[in-house]
Amino acid sequence: MRLATIRTGGGLRAARVDGDELTLLPFEDVGQLLASGEDWAQRAAGAEGSRLALAGADFAPLTPNPEKIVCVGLNYRDHAAEGNLAVPEHPVLFSKYSRSLIGAHDDLAIPSVSKQVDWEIELGVVIGRPARHVSECDAESYVAGYTIVNDVSMRDWQLRSSQYLAGKTFEHSTPVGPFLVTPDEVGHARALRMELAVDGEVKQRSSTDQLIFSVPQIIADISTFITLAPGDLIATGTPGGVGHVAQPPAYLTPGKTVTCHIEGLGTQTTHCVAAPGYASSAA
Repeated sequence: MRLATIRTGGGLRAARVDGDELTLLPFEDVGQLLASGEDWAQRAAGAEGSRLALAGADFAPLTPNPEKIVCVGLNYRDHAAEGNLAVPEHPVLFSKYSRSLIGAHDDLAIPSVSKQVDWEIELGVVIGRPARHVSECDAESYVAGYTIVNDVSMRDWQLRSSQYLAGKTFEHSTPVGPFLVTPDEVGHARALRMELAVDGEVKQRSSTDQLIFSVPQIIADISTFITLAPGDLIATGTPGGVGHVAQPPAYLTPGKTVTCHIEGLGTQTTHCVAAPGYASSAA
């Protein structure tokens, strides 16, 4: 099953993908659907509602207001190597806030205060039921589905201190979606091809089977210290090929287009635009 959150004339609505149509569900968004109880999948699969064409749908962030957004850094060996960084012994975790989230095809806001806006394609994991003290062997049962995340990073802000937060959660900078794809459709995303291109030029190409810490390991680790709630989003890390370590370095600027594709999960296409105030505040 594939689910989405779309913008309609009456506001946000969760929707089920049925071929080339979307069936509107009686929930404001996918996060609200997941929070409705552990039988959310049966309700989503059996619901009847108005239908819209999938083509041209206006995708909102998949879970617009998750309780938590947890991201994993340095989770591909080639990414650690390109940055001359040691492979971590434990998952490197940091957070984002929901104001950073945008839909899969929304404009990506490039702030004038950063000259080092970088791309990072990642497998996104959406939690389907409360997870606390979860073992690795049980962890996949807590997954509602998988999606695409572009963990856009303002490197100059990220690296100006030992804490990543400022460079990872600029407003309107993190595309998520377009779909939540349930685990049965993609084999729990264990080996999905992934690719990111900027203006048609491939920058990152890898597979989810190259993760250092697997999805079950990540869920078990996080759930040790805090409860993961339905609708929570985990971004599992990016492979090699980021712009910051390219020779010469390359960054996103207004006018560029970023395309992210993960096998079985769909495609994001985001256009980079100047954030409000860009022209007046740019050096």
